[in-house]
Amino acid sequence: MVTALIFVGGRTEMATARMERERACVTGATGYVGSMLVKSLLEKGYAVNATVRDPANSKKVAHLLDLQVLGDLKIFKADLTEEGSFDDAINCCDFVFHVATPMNFQSKDLENDMIKPTINGTLEILKSCVKAKTVKRVVYTSSVAAVARKKLTGTGHVLDEESWSDVEYLTSEKPLSWGYAVSKTLAEKAAWKFAKENNISLITINPGVITGPSLTPEVPVTVGIALSLLTGNEVGINFLKSMQQMSGSISIVHVEDVCRAHIFVAENESASGRYICCAANTRVPDLAKFLSKRYLPYNLLTDFSDFLVNIESIISSEKLIKAGFSYNYGMEEMYDESMEYLRAVGLLAN
Repeated sequence: MVTALIFVGGRTEMATARMERERACVTGATGYVGSMLVKSLLEKGYAVNATVRDPANSKKVAHLLDLQVLGDLKIFKADLTEEGSFDDAINCCDFVFHVATPMNFQSKDLENDMIKPTINGTLEILKSCVKAKTVKRVVYTSSVAAVARKKLTGTGHVLDEESWSDVEYLTSEKPLSWGYAVSKTLAEKAAWKFAKENNISLITINPGVITGPSLTPEVPVTVGIALSLLTGNEVGINFLKSMQQMSGSISIVHVEDVCRAHIFVAENESASGRYICCAANTRVPDLAKFLSKRYLPYNLLTDFSDFLVNIESIISSEKLIKAGFSYNYGMEEMYDESMEYLRAVGLLAN
């Protein structure tokens, strides 16, 4: 980083310029978080290598190509299931943000369609980082699904970075979305083991349910889940119920805060370990009451007397906040922007 003098209308102004741009690789760059992260990095002056599975699919990559006006953005073809696939994209990069993850919720073979590809793909990314020899830090997008999916009883639980989801419980009981929780838990543990063995500076971000607008052509799954009480989407409502049953809480965060958190821990040399990223904790009945009061024209389901779960916990983001990070979006702002986004794409009436 250098400081330059700029003369404007006889006045001298100070500007900070990046003479040699640091380059970051973002995997899964066409996705919800991936594309927003690419945008955030470009706006901060980074050069970005973005990986996608099929660069020739114009429908899938159009929103990513639109970001090239913001700066140095290169698109690379890469696939989590192909050995060495990410070598070219990661070569010469300073930072790697591994966001890509299989999301095959409807698969009848979650072991082979979601769990193994997530683990093996994460290790392939890290192997490419070792080969590159230039990567200063890897930031892996994990999930609170790797922190808080377990059998809980009672109230007063505080789940933090020391907490891990119970894989044995998940694989035996198979609650809704169990495959995703298992894949993120096992992949993150495998990443930590590999990073330690190969002296990689690794940080993981564990976000809650991600909300807010999207650049993608399709509405992200997590936004649909977050607003399911408003849209009446039964699958989404069942996801919320399942989260509360397993975690004692539904943790929520805005996509822009998630991207800012990724960059924050990448640039913060003292950062280490896992960081839960959630701005608010709620429960299904409380969320229903909040939404019904704030968005009166909508006919929300608010009676959850058939869903009495005597489990309550807080999924704590205290570690990230103590490190100096602050959230820009609370519950009101997160849902206001999400509502505006769904209206814009025609899924909610004005």
